[in-house]
Amino acid sequence: MLTIRPIGHVKNGINGPADFKDQVSEIVIDEALQDGLFRLERSDRIIVIFVFDRNIGNDFKLRLHPRGDRSIPEVGVFASRSPFRPNPIGVTEVELLSVKGNVLTVKGLDAFDGTPVLDIKPAEAWDGR
Repeated sequence: MLTIRPIGHVKNGINGPADFKDQVSEIVIDEALQDGLFRLERSDRIIVIFVFDRNIGNDFKLRLHPRGDRSIPEVGVFASRSPFRPNPIGVTEVELLSVKGNVLTVKGLDAFDGTPVLDIKPAEAWDGR
C-alpha cells in the first residue's frame, strides 16, 4: 500500500480558473518539516508536486482536446496538462521568490487555494554526478 501525506498547502485566494503565469502564491509547509527547507533559497526555481484534490473521483478521458478547445487537435491525457488524470497529481516548475520560516513565496503555481502540496525539489539540471 502506498501512503503519501501532504507536506503543506497552497495559499493564494484562487478558487477557480485563472491565468496562473504571473500569479504569486504562498506554500505553507508543515512546521515540523521546516528544517527540510534549509538552503532552498539558493534555488531560483523549484518543482512543486501537488494533488488536484478537487478532481478526485471525477471522470477523466484518455484522449482530449487541450483546454477543452475542439479547434485544438485531440491528444492523449499524458500528452496534456489536463488536471483530469488517472492519478490526480500536478507538477509545476515555479519561480521561488522567497523562503521565510515555513512559508515559500512562488510565482507561476497553477494550483488553487488550499491545494495539498506533496513535495518540492530544486529545479536544477541533473547530470548524474
